[in-house]
Amino acid sequence: MPTRGDIDFGQLAERIKAWGAELGFDKLGIAGIELDADEARLLDWLREGRHGAMDYMQRHGARRARPHELQPGTVRVISARMNYCPRETNDALEVLRDPLRAYVARYALGRDYHKLMRNRLQKLADRIEAQIGPFGYRAFSDSAPVLEKALARDAGLGWIGKHTLLLDRDAGSWFFLGELYTDLPLPVDAPSSEHCGTCTRCIDICPTGAITGPRQLDARRCIAYLTIELKSSIPVELRPLIGNRVFGCDDCQLVCPWNKYARPTREEDFAPRHGLDGAKLVELFGWSEQEFLRKTEGMAIRRAGYEGWLRNVAIALGNAPHSTEIVAALHARADDPSALVREHVAWALEEQQRKRTSVT
Repeated sequence: MPTRGDIDFGQLAERIKAWGAELGFDKLGIAGIELDADEARLLDWLREGRHGAMDYMQRHGARRARPHELQPGTVRVISARMNYCPRETNDALEVLRDPLRAYVARYALGRDYHKLMRNRLQKLADRIEAQIGPFGYRAFSDSAPVLEKALARDAGLGWIGKHTLLLDRDAGSWFFLGELYTDLPLPVDAPSSEHCGTCTRCIDICPTGAITGPRQLDARRCIAYLTIELKSSIPVELRPLIGNRVFGCDDCQLVCPWNKYARPTREEDFAPRHGLDGAKLVELFGWSEQEFLRKTEGMAIRRAGYEGWLRNVAIALGNAPHSTEIVAALHARADDPSALVREHVAWALEEQQRKRTSVT
């Protein structure tokens, strides 16, 4: 095996990108680890309490912006991107416009990406090791305190849009990110320039006003946070704004002009499972816990938990037009063992009664 002094790191970087493409990544880039400006913004965001109940964000603090502290010896980050938008799925906007159907964020319709991305990154590390011998590294995919969007920006994979998501001129924003922290002094790529211009569609469309300004997100109002991360009661004033979104929200991506260039995924495992790209709300509300666990095995939806799932669907049912079928479904869970579910069912029943009264 060559010694470090014998390695042509420029050539190695090109090989790494070629290996990444062979492994199924849609793009790879290499970034340095200097994130001082991003760290300052992160700390301001935390001081303002915009992370809500995500206490782990506060615990990790600045460590998220310091790769060398998370993985000692790190000098470079290999950032990887993988498209997730399925080739064949019910039209997202049509599902959102149908209040009797459940909207699930497109990233969560198929297999949970975390293990898949980390396994691919491990295979990439194995190839590097086979070429140059042992080296220091650690693979991540939303699995540790990592400023993945800032690193991907610095690696040339895109710019951070006004909705705080990573955007690329050739691929939009429908992709996952993963990282390989490494001690290899690889040449870094040029960071991406920004191309949002004067467009504010993502800010204007946000159902709950969670995007408070360009690249400013208040998680406490974000539907993705409310339906996934928050484990307690969803604020009453935000419930009507959630509509039929039962797991996550894609509105800011759906209106983004750059997503006309989005490319469908090559991963069959990301295809929708169990009709969740447009299932009926009443049907989902009838799932037993065993059915929920069985049908969401290996999927990101598990993160909400069964109790959170019922809470979310109950809100969507409350937001739907009045119907005897919905009222019957809600009454069937009025005495649910979970106080959280009972609270949201009671609210949904009140909403259904209000709509019935306003019609008659």
